[in-house]
Amino acid sequence: MNVTINDANTFIYTGGKPWVEGQPTVVMIHGVLNDHSVWILQSRFLAHHGYNVLALDLPGHGKSTGTPPATVQAAAQHVWDLLDTLNIREAALVGHSFGALIALQAASDQPARCTHLAMVGVAYPMRVSPVLLEASLNDPEKGIKMVNTFSLSTLAPPPSGLGPGTWLYGVGLALMRRVLRSNSQHNVFNIGFHACNDYANGEAAMTAVSAGQTKVLFLLGEHDQMTPPKGLKPLTALAPTAKTVIVGAGHQLMLEAPEEALRALADFLDAR
Repeated sequence: MNVTINDANTFIYTGGKPWVEGQPTVVMIHGVLNDHSVWILQSRFLAHHGYNVLALDLPGHGKSTGTPPATVQAAAQHVWDLLDTLNIREAALVGHSFGALIALQAASDQPARCTHLAMVGVAYPMRVSPVLLEASLNDPEKGIKMVNTFSLSTLAPPPSGLGPGTWLYGVGLALMRRVLRSNSQHNVFNIGFHACNDYANGEAAMTAVSAGQTKVLFLLGEHDQMTPPKGLKPLTALAPTAKTVIVGAGHQLMLEAPEEALRALADFLDAR
């Protein structure tokens, strides 16, 4: 599905199912140099089990046009612009890594409209090492290889989200290269990393979310080297009623531990 927002196209994957009036909506937000495909198993399951799914490509990424968001706040506003354009009053927000920060900010901007907030593979502050920042700007291929090395705890998990024995390192390289090439005018790799590194509103956002009725899930990878679980303490301390699930995987846990990630999200959303 394609939606025009601020004179640009936003591509949305709906899990292979048409929109059903009256069903709850879940928005799925990818991380840096990713696209909607990182949610392939989870999005299809939810779409076939009672949810309207909006797994978007962020502006300037993949099949979406427009200027890539330079800040978490700008990306969060895009989420609400999307829902307003589609006349959706409320939704569950699910985000991975950079997308998790976007979902958090969006939920805090309009907490009454966010029924559930699932933050996957997240830490706060989400500091990016100077080496990765430099590589993302001046040597993207080197940076892509570094990120994929740090994002996986095994090279070919049995089974993965793409089939038993899939070489996830190679899959990650291909995805990130494709997303980088999709935008010849902007370096979405470096822009996304700076947005993560510069985001400083996490505590205020989590405080605002916790004050409302939004249900919160932290879904983390036990072996995550990009956003280690211990790096989430500033937020978990502000969300005493949140649920935390840790699975045996690295940063790309949706592909590395697909069944565990799916089960955690489905249980959280009460999907049948």
